Amino acid sequence: MTKFSSKYISSFLFLISILSFFNIIYSNYFGIFFNIENYVYTLFLSLISGGLLLFFNRKKTQKITLFGKIFTVLSGYFLFPLIISIPYYFGIQNISFLNSYFEAISGFTSTGFTIFENIKQLDESLILWRSSSQWIGGIYFLFSILLLIDIFDKNLKHSFTEYLSLNYKEIFKQSLKIIIIYSALTLLIFILFKTINLRTFDAFNLSLSIISSGGFLPFNRIDYLFENDLSKIVLSFTMMLSFFSLFLVYNLIFFNKKKLNFLSEDFNLLIYLLIIISFSFVFLNSSNNFPTILVAISSSISNIGISLNDTPGNLTFIFFILVVVGGSFFSTSSGIRVLKILGLLKFSMNNLLSHTKPNQIYSNKVRLINENTEKSDINKYFFSILIFIISLFLLTLLLTLSDFQFENSFKLSILTIMNTVNSSMFELTNLDFYNFPFLTKIYLIIFMIIGRVELLTILILFKKYLFKN
Repeated sequence: MTKFSSKYISSFLFLISILSFFNIIYSNYFGIFFNIENYVYTLFLSLISGGLLLFFNRKKTQKITLFGKIFTVLSGYFLFPLIISIPYYFGIQNISFLNSYFEAISGFTSTGFTIFENIKQLDESLILWRSSSQWIGGIYFLFSILLLIDIFDKNLKHSFTEYLSLNYKEIFKQSLKIIIIYSALTLLIFILFKTINLRTFDAFNLSLSIISSGGFLPFNRIDYLFENDLSKIVLSFTMMLSFFSLFLVYNLIFFNKKKLNFLSEDFNLLIYLLIIISFSFVFLNSSNNFPTILVAISSSISNIGISLNDTPGNLTFIFFILVVVGGSFFSTSSGIRVLKILGLLKFSMNNLLSHTKPNQIYSNKVRLINENTEKSDINKYFFSILIFIISLFLLTLLLTLSDFQFENSFKLSILTIMNTVNSSMFELTNLDFYNFPFLTKIYLIIFMIIGRVELLTILILFKKYLFKN
């Protein structure tokens, strides 16, 4: 492991230790002593592991390769949940290590599948720990995109930064900006929830979950907290913050005409969102419960997945489509990404028109983006969709062989790969993850990680074979 990889992994180990310390203070303040030693174990293990990584990798800095970056990102997705699972394993009776690790992976990947049938049976410190694991996972995902920025095409990189190849100094600068904006948006969501009179504990846990596009809830149902239309609209707005780019608010505040391309993706996302909302309001609002539908739409496009129980069941297919499409390139949401689908549609239309009117010249330019979309980038877009289809087929097959009904296997596979929690709007609320067979949990763990890293790893692993100059 290189010095850079050691610093990268140890930084998040120290972050886990900080959140462990907060849980210790919280448990001590509210007298939850029977579980406090588990956070002490987590605190010291993460501190010692991070310190040892830095101590044994003090050699001169060497340039890290792209494959080294991929290995670093993947190792984090397997390592950090091991430490996060400690409070589950030692704090809950009759829970296996696999179930603890499953819960930790589900939180860290911001998926939201849970082995706990009744959240009320958990003490508040453990509920806070579940939400914190999602918050860490969300920021780790954003840092992973930053670390592997060079594998993306020029348009996607321009939607994030003017630097096409980031050096260590620029990575530190952007990382600090990510932490500040990510924390500020978390605080904003918390304040918005307090304005509709949510309990402080519930508002704080929900803000940690929503900013990370996670599905863990601090309670069993959200219906009794969001009963009136205003509260539903506020909930929808907070979830939309995970749909747009993390830098949207920052770019709006520090607007510069020379950097207009930074807003191009979010402008396309806004048009896409307005079309969906307008269509839903006109054609899908037969029961006059549009605020409820708006919650489901916002939850789907941001890959959060939570919903109200009175969400219309006949719209399940539409919600699944929104989940697959996803949101912004640089956000905590998953999905194929709107910009990539727009690029493929533009390229396809240009080629169709060139055959119908061969005397005309049509450029492969995505609207509102100044850079031409190269053919190799279109190949990457297409290959991303191909990877999703292959992953979906494989996981559906594995779940079907595990005695699941095909329909449930297919639905659960989409949600797993897109890191979206199962809820009533997907008609999968009765899944008992605690009693899932051993291999089934292993399948879900692997594909939850694939859902978070497929565009960051699988594409580059095949790049030297499929995208040679």
